[in-house]
Amino acid sequence: MNNNNNNNNNNNNNKRGRLFVVSAPSGAGKTTLCEYLASNVPGVVRSISVTTRPMRAGEKEGRDYFYVNKAQFLKKIKNKEFLEYAEVFGQYYGTPAAFVELNLRANKDVILAIDVQGAMKIKKKLGKNAVFVFILPPLLTALKKRLMGRKTDSIKQIKQRLALAKKELSYLNCYDYKVINDDVKTASAELKSIIIAARCRIK
Repeated sequence: MNNNNNNNNNNNNNKRGRLFVVSAPSGAGKTTLCEYLASNVPGVVRSISVTTRPMRAGEKEGRDYFYVNKAQFLKKIKNKEFLEYAEVFGQYYGTPAAFVELNLRANKDVILAIDVQGAMKIKKKLGKNAVFVFILPPLLTALKKRLMGRKTDSIKQIKQRLALAKKELSYLNCYDYKVINDDVKTASAELKSIIIAARCRIK
């Protein structure tokens, strides 16, 4: 009996969390959905990316991103501090490797809200050791409306983001699940169910 208890304790100590990679075209709502999960699903934490892009109105250091200049970012690349990083529209974005590993070792599920470029790097590196979810807008016209409603991008930038969205959609089959964000409440419930299903999976 004691041996069985010891084995069970060892198994519990060796448990690791799961890595969830969530991608979406800009404006499709991936950040909102990931924030909801981190706030409402026990054992889930959201990784905060490092970026060189300027802080937008309403954003906060350490909540939305960690903001650095290009020289600081390049130094982090040199020091191998990122699980993945990518350049999008002239700005760099990266996922801090230490934060992810620390939480996975603590048996917490980590959500990365990153673009397709970064997701494909993680897929190549980790393969089946991560769960990949793509968030879709109901229509590209709805995506354009959301981007214009944010009032953070110029018309030229919105056109660039829509062109990128079409390219990103071609990677849909590289993901394990898709969630259509037509209604935030419904999309949140579907994303939560994916996390629960992954937790119930027999490895």
